[in-house]
Amino acid sequence: MKGPLDGTVVLDLSRALAGPHAAMMLGDLGARVIKVESPGTGDDTRGWGPPFVGPQDAPESTYFLSCNRNKESMTLDLKSEDGVRTLTRLVRHSDVLVENFRTGVLDRLGFPTRRLHELNPRLVILSITGFGHDGPEGGRAGYDQIAQGEAGLMSLTGDGEPTRVGVPIGDLLAGIYGAYGVVAALHERTGTGKGRVVRTSLLAAIVGVHAFQGTRYTVAGETPRGSGNHHPSICPYGLFRCSDGLLQLAIGSDALWLKFAKAFGLPAHDDGYASNSQRVRNRDAVNSAVNAAFADAKLDDLLTRLGALGIPAGEVRSLDRVYEWEQTRSQGLLLEVEHQSLGRIVLPGPPLRFDGGARVEHLPPPMLGQHNDAVRAWLDAIEEPGPQEKP
Repeated sequence: MKGPLDGTVVLDLSRALAGPHAAMMLGDLGARVIKVESPGTGDDTRGWGPPFVGPQDAPESTYFLSCNRNKESMTLDLKSEDGVRTLTRLVRHSDVLVENFRTGVLDRLGFPTRRLHELNPRLVILSITGFGHDGPEGGRAGYDQIAQGEAGLMSLTGDGEPTRVGVPIGDLLAGIYGAYGVVAALHERTGTGKGRVVRTSLLAAIVGVHAFQGTRYTVAGETPRGSGNHHPSICPYGLFRCSDGLLQLAIGSDALWLKFAKAFGLPAHDDGYASNSQRVRNRDAVNSAVNAAFADAKLDDLLTRLGALGIPAGEVRSLDRVYEWEQTRSQGLLLEVEHQSLGRIVLPGPPLRFDGGARVEHLPPPMLGQHNDAVRAWLDAIEEPGPQEKP
């Protein structure tokens, strides 16, 4: 099985994370992804570390490895005649182009949107920017932590001091939204025969996941603040302590609360406890009562007991324990690939599964320029005139 996007060619002109993540998602779905990189240096993330792995004279960045599986690498100097000529050929034969240049860069290179669609009217173009391609701050450079702050996410995270999310979530969300937009545009193209430009940004992606925190402001007029490890609208819902560790608890309904309170001797019907809205207003007292009920119990015993009651709960795992967890492995979230320099390596795998088959064989993240000859040979083969066209 090769995946639902088998036969689709993606030209990945992006670097860093948002664009590469989008292109990798399309590659996970079976598309052929050709990553164009600058000669000598390649994608910025090839230099982001430590950690680096592999031989000292040619180390590989684990950051680069995280967002470039299922791709081929081709090096092109886009300011040279050969680079422009080869990119023109690639555009003609691609279905999707992914770019996250600052606004205007592709135009200056000689490939504005109009020119791209002259070369290939069926081309779907994904353009990812920091804060949008237009508007009063259109074209502004965007890095993830800056976007997390500007888009309000840091103000919602932590307890007191604004706190960044532990992964570059703005970049990742922009990539996910971008891939989602590309798939929609490809579907539309089956009817219209024409591609279109899909745009998103780190700002748009983060605002797009404000969810209930957004409507707290837009509808209720409240400005949310960070609430630490406890949910601002549900109680008890958050992180609690037991005798030998930490436990996450999610009491998402009054019915669950009644069951939980009865089992652990808490005042289910007392004033301040009876309904979720009362418990939210009385959060400190409720959380203190839960912590007291858990204080002498062991984590494993609590998880077993809560599981038997049908009450959602879980532990807090470090990443080593996540990747060693049999449930993680059972979901296909780890895959092994043969890297040209590193040999057999394990990567976090695609998060989607398809009944009836999906991509089975995955490509390792490429070495810089690893597929130069193969991509040029492919272009030569598909552009070679047929017998009836030869003089």
